[in-house]
Amino acid sequence: MVLRWLRAGILGMVVLTALLYVVVANRAGDQAEAVRRTDGAIRQIVEAQGYAGTAKGALDLAIRTDAEELTGPGADFTNATAQVSALLTSAAEGNADRNEGRRHFQFVQGQLTTCAQLANRVVSEGPKCVWAEHARVADRTAEDGTAEVPFTGGLIQSLHDLEAIETAARDRQREARWLNPLLLWPLLTVPVAAMLLLVCATGYVVARHFRQYPSPALGLALLLTASVALTTCLRCRDGDADEWVMAIMLPLLVAAGALTYVGFKHRLAEYRFPHA
Repeated sequence: MVLRWLRAGILGMVVLTALLYVVVANRAGDQAEAVRRTDGAIRQIVEAQGYAGTAKGALDLAIRTDAEELTGPGADFTNATAQVSALLTSAAEGNADRNEGRRHFQFVQGQLTTCAQLANRVVSEGPKCVWAEHARVADRTAEDGTAEVPFTGGLIQSLHDLEAIETAARDRQREARWLNPLLLWPLLTVPVAAMLLLVCATGYVVARHFRQYPSPALGLALLLTASVALTTCLRCRDGDADEWVMAIMLPLLVAAGALTYVGFKHRLAEYRFPHA
């Protein structure tokens, strides 16, 4: 009877680990995908900063060479601002700051549009309009001069502010419930620890009452279950809860259950007496 209860307990821990793995992998996978989208948005914002710098350089060159009166800001400026606009549109899809972030993206897009309009009006209005665009590029600080106020500088500074806000939101995503190691590790290792105690209890019963060594299959079942739990914790933390991993982990847990059954089979068979 004791062996049957121990077997049921070990099998229960294997099943519990499997259920927890499915839940954690699905939920963590969704949150990890959101983190990856935000990472992509941040990379695009950083790339947009480079193109904004290129646009400013092209405009400075046009001013220094007096080419703005003939050709306006030039093709390099136009192409660079078009790239900034495209990157901002793409990055907005990975926005992690929800409604507030959406307003920030719209504000920066508006700054970019105004910047391009001011630069393109140079042919008819002269370089005075271009210098107005340069004022938008300058950084602006708080009135007391002690701290920078987000989105009060020029286009390039606003892109840096947008990067900082999205980075902070990405960090909060990484500490979300199903990616938080303070939840993941206890949730998945407690069943393994309970299984370890049950396997040790089984070994004690088999050694003391049967005068035999416990089956190695139980140790292998424990090893497979622990490897699934630990791998899940590590991969979910890194955002790698992929479907192909699930295709490997679940068969490992099935094998652990089968090994548990085999590990008890011979001991329980010794108590199967024929009925009179």
